[in-house]
Amino acid sequence: MTDSSDHDRSVTLLQEFGLKEYEAKAFVALTRLPSGTAKQVSEISEIPRTRVYDAVRTLESDGLVEIQHSSPQQFRAVSVTEATNTLQQAYEERTESLREALGSLGRANRETESDTTHEVWSLSGTAGITSRTRELVESADRELVLVLGDPSLFTGPLVEGLQAADGRGVTVLVGTTTDRIRARVQDELPTAEVFVSELDWLSGVSPDDDTEIGRLLLADRSAILVSTFHPQATDRQEQAVFGRGFDNGLVTVARRLMATGLSPMEDPGSSD
Repeated sequence: MTDSSDHDRSVTLLQEFGLKEYEAKAFVALTRLPSGTAKQVSEISEIPRTRVYDAVRTLESDGLVEIQHSSPQQFRAVSVTEATNTLQQAYEERTESLREALGSLGRANRETESDTTHEVWSLSGTAGITSRTRELVESADRELVLVLGDPSLFTGPLVEGLQAADGRGVTVLVGTTTDRIRARVQDELPTAEVFVSELDWLSGVSPDDDTEIGRLLLADRSAILVSTFHPQATDRQEQAVFGRGFDNGLVTVARRLMATGLSPMEDPGSSD
């Protein structure tokens, strides 16, 4: 990755954390200098010199920049570690405030609200699908059946979630596509039931179909998540369908299908 692309990516990410364009550019410029004047920051960042002062004052109030009141004034960015910690804390505080604010809102039209017994929703994007996966894993209290079509989705946070579920007594079953991946998963989850799935269609149902299964997850035999992606596509966008509240017959069939490859002797739910 070139300096130019690193620079642009840094500016973009800082803006995603809430900084305005000039503030982000000024901070990135200052990370490249031991300290700098408004003139130096302007030359590196291409921010109008008169706007540098406003940007730096805001950065100072956010705890990202220090100012030496000399003539001319000198500006210095805090360390990258301190800056990222500050931004992370601010992000978490805003997230918690948002959670509290949204949680305190009342439902509109409560008189028309009814209990939903069956629901199916679509999700798009790995971030959102990963978030829903984490929610299902964290809320499970009896059983989790996970089949990994794409081993790259077996990430550290997912491992931690499954380990925590196993630790609180949830039965964890994980299906993989190869023995090598099975061994890796088993190393991370030594007390879980890990097996090689016999679902050949995880990598496409026909030679003309390049759709692959990313993950299959059944939580407490009541909520199902199925994700797919096109590995040859440029953006490799993951898509998913999520549902809950199905009748027991459908859930039983789905569970038995997902556990294909796990012998009855090893399957805690084989007596269903």
